[in-house]
Amino acid sequence: MSFWSILFSGEEGGVGRLVGEAPDCFVDLNLDQIVNAITEGKEDYDLKPYFFTPLQSSDGIAYRHEIFRDFEENGALRSAIDAFAANLRKMRETLKSREKLNYQQEKESYFLDAILQYCRSLCSLERQLASATLRSRGLLAFFEYLKTYIASPNFTSLFAEASKLESDLGAIRYNVLIKGLSFRVCPYSAEPDYSLDVEKTFAKFRQGAVKSYLAKMPEYTGMNHIEAKIAEFVARLHPEVFGGLSKFCTERSNYLDAVIGRFDREVQFYCAYLDYKSFFHKAGLTLCYPSISDTDKSIYSDKSFDLALAHKLVQENAQIVCNDFFLQGKERVFVVTGPNQGGKTTFARVFGQLHYLASIGCPVAGQRAKLFRCDRVFTHFEREESVVNLRGKLEDDLIRIHAILEQATSGSIVIMNEIFTSTTLRDAIFLGKRVLERLDRLDVLGVFVTFIDEFTTLSEKMVSVASTIVPRNPALRTFKIVRKPADGLAYALAIAEKHRVTYRQLKERLAS
Repeated sequence: MSFWSILFSGEEGGVGRLVGEAPDCFVDLNLDQIVNAITEGKEDYDLKPYFFTPLQSSDGIAYRHEIFRDFEENGALRSAIDAFAANLRKMRETLKSREKLNYQQEKESYFLDAILQYCRSLCSLERQLASATLRSRGLLAFFEYLKTYIASPNFTSLFAEASKLESDLGAIRYNVLIKGLSFRVCPYSAEPDYSLDVEKTFAKFRQGAVKSYLAKMPEYTGMNHIEAKIAEFVARLHPEVFGGLSKFCTERSNYLDAVIGRFDREVQFYCAYLDYKSFFHKAGLTLCYPSISDTDKSIYSDKSFDLALAHKLVQENAQIVCNDFFLQGKERVFVVTGPNQGGKTTFARVFGQLHYLASIGCPVAGQRAKLFRCDRVFTHFEREESVVNLRGKLEDDLIRIHAILEQATSGSIVIMNEIFTSTTLRDAIFLGKRVLERLDRLDVLGVFVTFIDEFTTLSEKMVSVASTIVPRNPALRTFKIVRKPADGLAYALAIAEKHRVTYRQLKERLAS
């Protein structure tokens, strides 16, 4: 009975600290698009707070990895959970429909149906889990909790009482005698059923297919006032059964076990993410379970890609380019240079996505990966000037970057994408060096995308990588990011494009 959450191990205490809003890095890293795609169709479960709340330990991450693997290795387990979820969804729909009803007997009948759906779904789930091969701590603990709960006096009496009421209500027989505009309800006394005789009498008038003149009557939810009155009269004829039903509904109003209810919601985190993962698997792309360390900052990732971009490109039947990277020893920050539209920003996003998704215990894009469990991911991507704060672009950059450097710790990930582009090259170099020196002292892992080659050699912690082009056609990008010294061409190309004096732009201007 020690189980309490399928998402958080005992040391995490996560249920009480769920974050209600997306972290600041979500938009920059396109994580908002990823989470929207994952949770689409599961809005009733309110799963997004689980994606907004990083885990606090590598053991908490391993706890989720184990459960993900149980699901992937055992198709029967997923079928059992899907059936359980469908049954509880039906139960909630029954209770929701009950709220719209007006008549006592009908409302009590709906409540009884909801409890029977609940009890039967739990018993069915327990039988299916008993035959499944479970290895994860979380699912094994839940299975033990479920067995104990089903065997508890509270549940057994709930199910027994509900089943007896269902049987008693199903056994009731009565007659409705209609005369003119009035009717009378009386006990059934084994009167003969004349329906077969009536059908037989009128069978000789049966014809082939003819045009139907039947009017389509509107469908109503619940009983009308005549049906409700009949139900009321039937209840008077059987006061012991309907009285027991009323008492049962009152006493069992809080029948839903809190842990079971939480499990029903939380387990959809795994189902939703695995459905998202299968989308990429069908496209030939791999998501893996990264090795996670709380202390070792030597990291790597093979065949990684931007999940948000890949999701779009797969639907467009376009090619997805994967990249590899690693940091070892004292290396901490990738300084990314290269031509525009070469994949630099995408590389920065991939680095952030990998570490953030790893921090919530999810599989990440790539064939294999070893990552650092960060306490937080900070991002600074270029934004348009805002007329609200009345700050210039450079001032806004400085304020945002200062806030990041004040909050970042040695356990943080910091990603900065083309900062200080609104000032002169001299000032950009001066400010950029100050920022990188601060990141160096903090010993953070990160990515620094820039057009300024001088930044690549500031420290042994800085690793120079660059986006590449097709050698025979510099206008074509490979979107591959490789370790190489900065070649000094990227910034010049950016300036030329800014002033519209590249070869291509000059040809277009001269032609016009």
